[in-house]
Order: sequence, then C-alpha cells, then structure tokens
Amino acid sequence: MSPAPFSLRRATVDDLPALRALWDSMRFPTHELEKLLTNFQVAVNAEDKIVGAVGFEMQQRHGRIHSEAYSDFSAADIVRPMLWTRLQSLCSNHGVLRLWTQEVSPFWSHNGLKPPHDEAERAKLPEAWRNIEGDWLTLKLKDEEAILSLDKEFALYMECEKARSAEALGQARKLKSVATVIAFIAAFVGFGAAIYLFLNRQSFRQIAPPNEGMQAETTVVVPTTTVESASPSATNDPATNPVTPPAKAE
Repeated sequence: MSPAPFSLRRATVDDLPALRALWDSMRFPTHELEKLLTNFQVAVNAEDKIVGAVGFEMQQRHGRIHSEAYSDFSAADIVRPMLWTRLQSLCSNHGVLRLWTQEVSPFWSHNGLKPPHDEAERAKLPEAWRNIEGDWLTLKLKDEEAILSLDKEFALYMECEKARSAEALGQARKLKSVATVIAFIAAFVGFGAAIYLFLNRQSFRQIAPPNEGMQAETTVVVPTTTVESASPSATNDPATNPVTPPAKAE
C-alpha cells in the first residue's frame, strides 16, 4: 500500500514564508492573515512542502472556514476531504454549534453549507464577522436552542453555587474571627495572671500553711530535773535526822 501523498498539520511560524507566497498569489490580505497564522491547517506533501491551506476561526461557539488556497489546485480534490474531516474534528472538540464560510467551491455546499434561509438564521452570525463583505453559507451542527438553554441553566446553577460558597466562606470567616477573639482574651487573661503572680510573689512566700508554720516554729522544751540520792548513813544519822519519840501513853 502506497503512503498517503499528503498530510495535515497546524501551521507554525516556520510556514509563514510559504503561506505569504500562497496568500499573495490568491490576493488575500496577507497582513491580516499573518495575525491568524495558528488558525490555519496546512496540507504538505512528502517533502513537507505546503500544497494547500485553510483558515478556521472560532467566535461564540461558531466556526468560520476562510482563506482556502492551493499552490497546486490539482491536489484540491484530495486535500479538501482531508481538511473537512479535520475541521469537523475541531468543531467537535471545541463545541462549535454552527459553521460559516464565504468559500465559493461547490465542495462546501455539497457538504451541507447553505445560504441562511431567513433573517433569523442570518442574525446568528457573530458580530465579529458581520463587517466582512460577501455572501455567507452556513451549516447547523447541533441544536443551538437546546444547548444554549442548557448553557444558561448551567450558568445559573454555577452562580447559585458560587453564592452558596461565598455564604459558607463568610460564615467560616466569622467563626474564625470569634475564635481569634476568644483566643486573644484567654491569652490576655493568662498573661495578666502571670504578671499578678510575679508582682506578688513575696507576699505568697510569707504566707505559709498553718501546719507547716507550727512544725517550723514550735520547739518542744523538755525540763531537766536533778535528783540527789541520799546516802544510807546520812539517812540513819540521828544528828542529822532527829527522831521524835512516840508519845507516852497515859
């Protein structure tokens, strides 16, 4: 099986010289397109030379296909289906609801892009593209009304959730403030008590419990008694111990 003759990739700064030459050959506003360089998808051959390119810009979930150009239009029949597949993938990845283009090639109309059928559909063209002159083709990719309604409901839901989160955060901040005040008061009271104890430490030392005071200050004095023993001789000596004779009975 022979390899594919072309491949697609996103344009880079290195592609700018080749793209300038391509845009100049198509008489496109090169200076304006340079600002949209990274919006371009390029088709390159086996030598990595650009053979075709197309721009794809997105606004408000709408996509614009623009500035299609080829250095060799004989490759267009092969490259266009590849580019179309690539653009459809980009639309799916970025949630694009509707496509717009001013390209005149029958390829685009054959793939569903048609002129707006009424003014209401024409009015859906994003404001940024309304000053571009020319006729427009458009293709609705998804049910815009249903998706936009869902988007609005989701946005409303997110707003409600943000309000709830803000309310919860406000309550948490209030509780944190109350806790901070309580902690500050407790710290202030503790600091004051410490200062009071420090300033009155001498008074607390002088005041001791009663039991400790009695044990510290009471001294038990035991009197000393001297007992003199009388010798037997001194006790029985009449001179020293006269004995009174008993009274005579009458």
